[in-house]
Amino acid sequence: MIPGTIKAIVFDLDGTLYVSEAFEHAVWESVSRYAGQLLGLSADAGGRRLKELRDRLTAERGTVQTLAVAIEVLGGTVPEMHRRFAEELEPQQYIQPDPRVRPLVNRLGERYTSWLLTNNNQTLTNKILACLDLEQSFQRVITINDTWRPKPDRSVLDQVLKELGLPSEAVLFVGDRYDIDLRLPEQEGCPVLLTKTIDELMQLQTLLDQPSRSI
Repeated sequence: MIPGTIKAIVFDLDGTLYVSEAFEHAVWESVSRYAGQLLGLSADAGGRRLKELRDRLTAERGTVQTLAVAIEVLGGTVPEMHRRFAEELEPQQYIQPDPRVRPLVNRLGERYTSWLLTNNNQTLTNKILACLDLEQSFQRVITINDTWRPKPDRSVLDQVLKELGLPSEAVLFVGDRYDIDLRLPEQEGCPVLLTKTIDELMQLQTLLDQPSRSI
């Protein structure tokens, strides 16, 4: 990307603005219970079947598949999966915010249009943003409740770019999963940044401060 051309940043949430293996495990336990009920199995057995299915779909399709895709193949629905997440999970019990994230996001929000695009539901997104003290940091927050079409989804991406009203090369997407968060935007000509740790996320400010270099 050429930093000087960036006018907007679209952030992912989970695994990007915070990292919590404990919360990931809680999410997995919840979806495993749902899978088990769909299959008439225990939660542990449901989780094993769900993982096997997700791994198989990933191998067959050549890109990482989301929990939502796997649950639908099992006969469940994305709204019901997220209803359970919202009812069962309390992210504040698991998430320890990194104190560097809020200043970074707020500084960038002063220079760029700053949006959040997440596969999480509205209830958990609100709770997570409260944990991170980022409730007022984004001009637009788009959750799964807006479309019930999880990333990666071309129609959702097209709508985001249309609403931003910017050329694709001016919209930077930041996320922790290339296949889910970044592959489609990159195919559309958007610059992308893969960040799997908060240390990697913190490099964003330095990268954007180099307008004369392509990175």
